[in-house]
Amino acid sequence: MLLRNIQEWTLLLLIFGVASLAANWFGYDIMPISAVPGMLVLIAVALLGLILQQIIPVHFPSVAYIAIIGVLISMPWMPGSEKIVEWTSQVELLALTTPILAYAGIVIGRSWTDFMKLGWKTIIVASLVMIGTFLGSALIAELVLRLQGII
Repeated sequence: MLLRNIQEWTLLLLIFGVASLAANWFGYDIMPISAVPGMLVLIAVALLGLILQQIIPVHFPSVAYIAIIGVLISMPWMPGSEKIVEWTSQVELLALTTPILAYAGIVIGRSWTDFMKLGWKTIIVASLVMIGTFLGSALIAELVLRLQGII
């Protein structure tokens, strides 16, 4: 069962990796060939964190394993950390989030019937949370851009 999960995770991470490389290229003018090593490191770290979460019997979220691995391999005293930091610095954070958020939107869109079963109150709360998050983000962006004199 673990082998099947690893295969599925690898395929999904590779799809996200390719989509992120494209977003990195189109959005930030970073050529995919220069970002591939960093993307492979990020994929390997994510895959290792997912595997550890399944293997280690302590109930610990996979994102925590991924974060710990990422921090450890990028520490200055770790052999090869300079290269890892150099490679991963070629991958922009927002280029990573775009395909992930698109996937989350597709997953939510496919399960609208399940979402509707939660009731009308949940829909109102979720809508208000999304509107509040959008307005809050826009307000913060406006403030920061004005303070920097960009707008």
